[in-house]
Amino acid sequence: MVPRICASVLFFATVVSPAFAVDKKPDPTPDQIANIIKQFTQKETEFAQARENYEYRQTTKMEEVDPPGGTYDLVEQVTFDDRNRRTSHVLHAPVQSLQNIVMTHEDEEDFRNVMPFVMTNADADQYDVKYVGREQVDEISCYVFAVKPKTLTKDRKRYFDGQIWVDDQDLQIVKTYGRSTGYLRRGEDQQFPKFETYRQQIDGKWWFPVYTYADDTLVFKDGPSQRIKIVIKYDHYKKFQFKTESNIQYGDVGGANPQQPQNGQTPPPQPK
Repeated sequence: MVPRICASVLFFATVVSPAFAVDKKPDPTPDQIANIIKQFTQKETEFAQARENYEYRQTTKMEEVDPPGGTYDLVEQVTFDDRNRRTSHVLHAPVQSLQNIVMTHEDEEDFRNVMPFVMTNADADQYDVKYVGREQVDEISCYVFAVKPKTLTKDRKRYFDGQIWVDDQDLQIVKTYGRSTGYLRRGEDQQFPKFETYRQQIDGKWWFPVYTYADDTLVFKDGPSQRIKIVIKYDHYKKFQFKTESNIQYGDVGGANPQQPQNGQTPPPQPK
């Protein structure tokens, strides 16, 4: 831009019996950490491929808070066209009323790809990944990793810089906290907020992003600071039923007996 909720009850925490206390698991060894990173990037790769077969709706709202100003609202339906190709339809896009900041291509890229961060095998070599420790997210035992891009490339690719929480059973990301980053030209004054994204298990296997929240002040070099709030919801996940084509033959074929109809299913599109 240019010029699931966790709650703790203090009383319960103070009186809980030691029998109900969560035992802290030991940290993995360096060799185990390397293997965990390899395993969770593979799981994330599989998740990214699976998500390409789902329809969902993404609702993005940004508000200029201090100084007060306007809003940015966008509702998109990610679905498939009649040729089984992935596409996005804008369901609601009123005229922008932002008064103090200007949305850029980088902001829109962040909303779609960085805030719902996925770390696949293709991305892993582009990041430094360091083990931080263990933490609970709600009741989920997680490994915590610090993730930082090795290089900001001049092709304007956007990256995630922050921490990720990886479920130590499913080995998928369940939470991210950080900010987006990327190469900017000299003198280009763009600032990006810190955000937090939570995932939820869908269809009993994959952890899909469901909620992103940001409340941060953008400190510009050449203009006044601006506090903004962002809420992104990803919902209405539904596995797409790909259309099939029929290839039916009747009667004798090369002297063979009459054949029963045979159906061939069009394979799903390959993920991007």
